[in-house]
Amino acid sequence: MVLANPNIPEDVRAVASDGTQLRYKLMELSAQYPDAIALGRGDPDVSTPLHIIEATKAAIRDGKTVLTPVPGLPALREAVAAKLRAENGLDTQAANVIITTGGQEGLYLIMQALLDPGDEVIVPDPRYTSYDEAIASAGGKIVLIPTDHEDAFNLRPEAVEAAITAHTKVILIITPSNPTGGIVTEDRLRAIADIAIRYNLLVISDEIYEKFLYDGWQHFSIGSLPGMAERTITLNGFSKTYAMTGFRVGYAAAPINVIEAMAKIKAVTTGAAATVSQWAALAAVTGTQAPIEAFHALYDSRRRLMMVGLRAMGLSFSDPRGAFFLWTNSSTTGIHATELSYLLLKEGRVLIFPGTGFGDNWGGYLRISVLQSSDLLSEALERMKPILERYRSE
Repeated sequence: MVLANPNIPEDVRAVASDGTQLRYKLMELSAQYPDAIALGRGDPDVSTPLHIIEATKAAIRDGKTVLTPVPGLPALREAVAAKLRAENGLDTQAANVIITTGGQEGLYLIMQALLDPGDEVIVPDPRYTSYDEAIASAGGKIVLIPTDHEDAFNLRPEAVEAAITAHTKVILIITPSNPTGGIVTEDRLRAIADIAIRYNLLVISDEIYEKFLYDGWQHFSIGSLPGMAERTITLNGFSKTYAMTGFRVGYAAAPINVIEAMAKIKAVTTGAAATVSQWAALAAVTGTQAPIEAFHALYDSRRRLMMVGLRAMGLSFSDPRGAFFLWTNSSTTGIHATELSYLLLKEGRVLIFPGTGFGDNWGGYLRISVLQSSDLLSEALERMKPILERYRSE
């Protein structure tokens, strides 16, 4: 779909080809509208569970604020390793874990540790474009693998294998996916693992949304498969699961040589993650998990509300099997997604990210999050309806 641009201001057009900058520009514009309903970012709108807040306060009160070792608080590294063994089937010890300043830093450190200039990374498309930036920062090259609506944006092993060259070093897996809400199913992961072993490739598995799958779908970690422990880097964190985005604490689990390389880079850049945040994360991973169940039920109910509302407006979407998003096909409007997002914000006061915020090929899609109350989601649908009807009929 071609971007005609008649209604888009110059500052938006200027960043239209840069997914990350486009998302931030739309958020900046939305700040001009106090009544805007934000269905853009993937930040949970629920409160951090009380036991995590209390642990944070206790850490401050008790003077637990001195720097930890660069790879992280030993107790937290052990707790994360225990979680990965019990829940994900990974053969992981504390030494295989590094605590990062959010998942974003974890992604950057992984790419810096693994890639040499010219190394190729196989990346599913669409994708969160921070992957692009992290790979480019290390001199790597992205090789995009298309996924599609009809296959619920699952990753096809045959497409992965066809993309391998003499320069391929890493296969990137994101499950559940941001932006599509799709997952890589266990059968596909097993096939991709076989490919990684045959071609001696590394795998980065981003599992940040692992706790939020719906309709009976189950999360599966590729690193648990035979022969994969020594070649898999699992990226995760606390932001999405425990509504702790502002704490900026994530983690990666990997072979010890990779962890040591990441720690060396971290030591001369950011240093250890914030100590208080690490104590909060320890309370999260070792404390009650009941809040996650409540969050899951809430997000699922909102997801269903949005599915009904979007269908009523004649919009289709890929099967939202996980995460917080509906990857919505807007091509029936005849308007490029970037323009449509701008119009929805300007005329409807609804912030939605265009598909082009997640790759150049997605001008016919919108990413709609469900991270608002049901009342606000219903209001957003009402605001969107006349705009979609008007532009569809013109």
